[in-house]
Amino acid sequence: MYAEKGVCRLLQYFLDNLPVKHCTPPVREWIQLSTPSHHSLSTIFTVMTYNILCDIYCTRQVYGYSPSWVLGWEYRRKGIIQEIHDYHADIICLQEVETQQYHNYFLPELKSQNYDGVFAPKSRAKTMSESESRHVDGCAIFYRTDKFVLLKEQLVEFSLLAIENAGGCQNMMNRVMTKDNIGLIAILETLETSNGLPRQPVMVANAHIHWDPEYSDVKLVQTILFVQKLRQFAESNLGRWAVPFVLCGDLNSLPESGVIEFLSEGRIRLDHPDFREHRYDQCLSSRDDVMRHDFVLRDAYADVPIPHTNYTFDFKGVIDYIFHSEPHLRVLGVLGGVPGEWLAENKVIGCPHVAIPSDHFSLLVELELKPMQLNGVHIR
Repeated sequence: MYAEKGVCRLLQYFLDNLPVKHCTPPVREWIQLSTPSHHSLSTIFTVMTYNILCDIYCTRQVYGYSPSWVLGWEYRRKGIIQEIHDYHADIICLQEVETQQYHNYFLPELKSQNYDGVFAPKSRAKTMSESESRHVDGCAIFYRTDKFVLLKEQLVEFSLLAIENAGGCQNMMNRVMTKDNIGLIAILETLETSNGLPRQPVMVANAHIHWDPEYSDVKLVQTILFVQKLRQFAESNLGRWAVPFVLCGDLNSLPESGVIEFLSEGRIRLDHPDFREHRYDQCLSSRDDVMRHDFVLRDAYADVPIPHTNYTFDFKGVIDYIFHSEPHLRVLGVLGGVPGEWLAENKVIGCPHVAIPSDHFSLLVELELKPMQLNGVHIR
């Protein structure tokens, strides 16, 4: 055992002290998909989503292929904030933001750049002391104060939604309720401009869905409950108006998963394979054993598929997304993926890397908001 520990320490020493090529961050192509309409009353804004990898999860045990100094928060946070500044998005959705880092670092940094924000930690923070809870991660939404004003915000705790919807369903209590993932909703309003653009609401949702592939049913139920909450929140705060909104997040779900099928198609059968052998028909109200939602949602990257948003030694794939409602919002352009040539040239077997501060890649889209009409909620 002692010999094994000695070998591990020796390998760690070599990894930490090997000469490292200090390469510059990859240049990601901006892909223009459409041009703005000639409508004088449309609003154009950009949205970024980014799982920044919370410091408490960024350990040598998990990311043993990276030098310890690359994993250090003091090093990584500079790269994270630099990337945020470089892309200068109007709305920024972050996941895995440590509570104290939100208050002591990200909020002050971004306020100096004309942003404000809202934040909520995972549900476990409520059961901890103040000194412990400051290390709990959560979701944050930032917005440019020269473009938007915050009207309303809402924390969505999936564990509480599970309790509210359990109805005697053991799977809901034993599998869904025990996971403390959260979502965060903010209703923003565009500011009136000098050329007469009217104020318009935009609902922004940021979610971090459960990670474990063995709990694909939980991922689906969390997503279903979140979308139901989104509709309730829109109706209670914006009446029956059509609601332009953007759904961002680390959904921990591949493009072929039930989660993405439900969001994209607006329906999913309760016997979908992702539910596995677990039944939820007792607690999920459905028609003909099909769960539906009323929004028309589209993956902003649907026309420009990228190979991965999460890039580690053990897993490489797409699990982060930006969805937008139609017909209120139209995609004008997206930030392309990290070039495979760059990854190969720099021998990147996994992230974090000296030039990439998280194990996730950020996504960035440009959207055009059409003038909203008072014609009721747009449903299928």
